[in-house]
Amino acid sequence: MGYDEKTAERVRRILSVRTDVVEKKMFGGLCFMVNGSMCCGITTTAFMVRVGPDQHQQALARPHVRPMDFTGRPLKGMIYVDPAGYKTDAALGKWVACGVDFVCGLPAANTAMKKPRKRIARK
Repeated sequence: MGYDEKTAERVRRILSVRTDVVEKKMFGGLCFMVNGSMCCGITTTAFMVRVGPDQHQQALARPHVRPMDFTGRPLKGMIYVDPAGYKTDAALGKWVACGVDFVCGLPAANTAMKKPRKRIARK
């Protein structure tokens, strides 16, 4: 799987005002992390947005939006927006803002690796 590089460039331009953005390849596409948390991303067929559980149903009511269910099970708080829903830069910017608003309300993610637990020898 891959992702649409033109859409990735559009998202990069939108997020260029921030200093806390990191790109990661995941979900078979490209994700944008803001403040250490996944905000939005691009697959071959759609734009992913993390809207959060409270905004999930409201987002699904909008045109060109469907549940994110790449595992066969919908992920609460995550949606796919089909290309017609982010055709313009203004529309894409609104979806990116939804993701940024949600993750900026979360505590900063700890990106440091956790130390492995010591194993206790059993007798």
